Amino acid sequence: MRPYEALEIGEKAASDPMTVDRDDMLDFAAKYDPQWFHADPDAARQSVFGEVVASGVYTAALWRKLDHTINGDVDFICGVAWEDVRWPKAVRAGDRLRATSEVVEKRPSGSDPSRGVVVYLYKLINQHGECVFSCRSINLVRRREAAPVSHSDADE
Repeated sequence: MRPYEALEIGEKAASDPMTVDRDDMLDFAAKYDPQWFHADPDAARQSVFGEVVASGVYTAALWRKLDHTINGDVDFICGVAWEDVRWPKAVRAGDRLRATSEVVEKRPSGSDPSRGVVVYLYKLINQHGECVFSCRSINLVRRREAAPVSHSDADE
């Protein structure tokens, strides 16, 4: 597993693409986000989208699955916050999506020398190069070398 020290600001990664499956999208919507334009293909024809579209929660789940293929080797402890979460374009059945990530900030934890704070910019991009999901994610990552705690540093 890649520890905090192995991550570099500016480091970028991109996943292989995956195709959005209509049946999976509809099953997810029926269980977890049954708004009519996500779960009812007939009614969705009358929506501003003109067809059924993926829910934001499903889109985020697809991003997470793809992101694991490119960042599954990072020694994450956990995520602690998402900031500036956006769904600028609808996701439709048949779209081909790929996840991207960039390390935009990092610092040692101010309260626990065994971990560092790493901020990623995550995106999900469709086959047209359009962003369909993005967020800044604040994550705790294990450190290989524990540094002394500075009590003046604030921790996330």
